Amino acid sequence: MVGLVAVLLLMRATPDGLETDAVVDALREGWDLDADSVEYAAVGAGSYHWRVAGGFVTVDHLGQKAWLGDTHDAAFAGLRDAFDTAVALRERGLDFVVAPIPSRNGESLRRIDARYSVALFPYVDGEAGEFGYFEDDPDGRRAVVEMLAELHRSPVATPIRTSGLDLPGRHHLEDALRDIDEPWTGGPLSEPAREAIKESASALTELLALADDLRVQAEQHAHDWVVTHGEPHAGNVMRTDTGYVLVDWDTVALGPPERDMWMLVAGGAEAAGLYADASGTRLDEAAIDFFRLTWELKDLAEYLSVFRSPHKENTDTVRQFGALKNIGATCDEWT
Repeated sequence: MVGLVAVLLLMRATPDGLETDAVVDALREGWDLDADSVEYAAVGAGSYHWRVAGGFVTVDHLGQKAWLGDTHDAAFAGLRDAFDTAVALRERGLDFVVAPIPSRNGESLRRIDARYSVALFPYVDGEAGEFGYFEDDPDGRRAVVEMLAELHRSPVATPIRTSGLDLPGRHHLEDALRDIDEPWTGGPLSEPAREAIKESASALTELLALADDLRVQAEQHAHDWVVTHGEPHAGNVMRTDTGYVLVDWDTVALGPPERDMWMLVAGGAEAAGLYADASGTRLDEAAIDFFRLTWELKDLAEYLSVFRSPHKENTDTVRQFGALKNIGATCDEWT
């Protein structure tokens, strides 16, 4: 009946301070699921996963969802709204939406403890993609454009976050720039992260200014806001016997269509024309660039939130630290 194939093939460390028994107990209490066999799946770039006989389990650290809220309670509320939206879209007939399985009480998401939440997803028998922008998969790009055009036509029936033309987690970047001359505490990579930001302060400031300029341009040609997935890259798309499906709906929000479409345009310029034919909407180039840039800045904001909080050195944080060291090169690419 249930279980979801991995989406992003990035190794992840096990969640700090969370025992597998706590996950099993949450499944039993929430979904009446007695998991005889639980296997940790070291996949995914934003969540933790377990494979169980009755499903594929997603656990989220609520302190690492900066775009959903700055407190654990706010992030949980935002994640619950996102998953509720996915459930509503699926029930409305959008079969490509891989939504959570509601608990016995109708919840799309449950709390494990103060830091962690858990959701159960259905099994999808298909081939998972790898992170990328469909450069070598024109059929997949065309299919995803059609799915997004249908999604963008869907009415809103549940509470849903508004993304608009904001930079998620911007204050983490600004706070880091403001505090580069003060010691950072939290964990082993706090001070190295501060040094990396100090070396790249001018580049990061320039990128933030460019994002502001692109936002002003995009606002001049803004479309009506629509329901957007947020991250429809190839790693969040699966090919099944009956077609393609979209997974990972924690970023769903109201926003301009370019919030989704920049990834498809990055993989092939013809995606803009395909989308115009399917939706009747012509994409704005400044908005495409805005969302492409803020995608990179959003990741940096999330990493800085981690490094300025209690953390450990592991495969995840080492990878994130590498991104901070690359800010200068990112700025060079944009300029």
